[in-house]
Amino acid sequence: MTENTFPVYKVDVIVQFYRTEVLTGQEAKHFTKNDVTPNPKAETIQRVYMRVLQLLFRFRPECHYTVPLSENVQYPMLYEWVTPIMSVYMRMCQFLPLCHVYDFSLNDLLNPKLKRTITILSAIQNFLHFRKQRLEMTAAHQQSFRSDMDRLQAYTREIKEAEKKIEKLTTIPPEQQAEAKELAAALAELTTNTQHEYQDVNAMNEKVAQCKTEIAEISQKLTQRKLDVATLKDEISKLKSQIVESPEELKNEMEKMKENVKSIKLSKELADERLVELQMLVQCASQVEAEIQVLLKQLQDLQSSMCKTNQQKEEVQRSAAMNEALQKELKSLSTEEGQMKRALAMKLDKESKQQIRRQKKKEVKDQQVKNIYGQYDKIHQKREEFVKIIEESNRETKQFREKMQKLREKCSQRTHKAQEIYDRLLTTLEQYNKRIESIVVETNADTLKMKSHF
Repeated sequence: MTENTFPVYKVDVIVQFYRTEVLTGQEAKHFTKNDVTPNPKAETIQRVYMRVLQLLFRFRPECHYTVPLSENVQYPMLYEWVTPIMSVYMRMCQFLPLCHVYDFSLNDLLNPKLKRTITILSAIQNFLHFRKQRLEMTAAHQQSFRSDMDRLQAYTREIKEAEKKIEKLTTIPPEQQAEAKELAAALAELTTNTQHEYQDVNAMNEKVAQCKTEIAEISQKLTQRKLDVATLKDEISKLKSQIVESPEELKNEMEKMKENVKSIKLSKELADERLVELQMLVQCASQVEAEIQVLLKQLQDLQSSMCKTNQQKEEVQRSAAMNEALQKELKSLSTEEGQMKRALAMKLDKESKQQIRRQKKKEVKDQQVKNIYGQYDKIHQKREEFVKIIEESNRETKQFREKMQKLREKCSQRTHKAQEIYDRLLTTLEQYNKRIESIVVETNADTLKMKSHF
């Protein structure tokens, strides 16, 4: 005890602590400084130790008074005073090494000293402070663990609900499966038809573009021809003014001009026929465009339905992302839980090691207790021998008492006889005294008579 690992408190602090933390009711009110200083009271110190054991190990004070022996014990009244003290001593010997007090003895219970009791009480106070802090820390850990478990349960519920929603969104009900299959077949047919029609429309558009290019070329040629005709007319008018008109040349030129006009008329007729054909193609193209617009409306409807399905797919993807995030949180929580379990395992290992050490110390103490019990059995045997001696002495005393009773009876008889004799003697003495008085009176009278004669 020279090198303590705990602070030794003052008496006022110890009394205040045990009044507030350990004792209750009337015991706390009546526990004062005078119970510890200057000479500690054995009863109050024993009561404090009992209350400490009750607080730590739920070992009620009534349990200290039960005799840990068989039922057929001779003279159980001999154990009434010893059992609570021995029980408190054994329990305190098991408990105080946790408080770094290794030399607790019976003298600390039966005849406690001031310094010794102050060190033991301060050690218990330090242990109770440490226990209170550890309980608060474990309560905080338990609360955080419970909150984490509640969060984990809520996340698992949300994940299950999201999975159910995903299943509902992805799975088609059996009532609508036939319609969905029909819609899918219709969509496939529409897509194939639209592809074919797009190909036809593209071919028609190419043909229309070619026709437009041909019309443009023909119109350019017509404009050029018109320009040529205008230039020829100007030249003819110039030539008419310059050249002397000869009938043969005029005829030749007129024939050439007629041939040119005929060729121009033929080209116009061909151009008109080509225009009519192109107008027919344009009408067909307009009809095709109307049909394409109808198809486009159908495609827009399909596109809106596809948009809805895409939105549903996006929702499904979002729910899947939420599911992944929740799974990640679950993994993180599981890792945290693993860490907590590892910490708990480490704590349990430490506690198991401490328990093994305590067990070893307990075995040593049990051996000491067994030795004490052996000594106690020897004392018990000696007590039985003393009890036998006491029984023999009781028998002798009974015999002496019987003899005394007989002697008393004899004495009483003799005293009664003596009293009778005494009474007789008194009566005889009284009679004798009366006779002596009468004789004295007579002698006095005689003496008076004789005086008178003389």
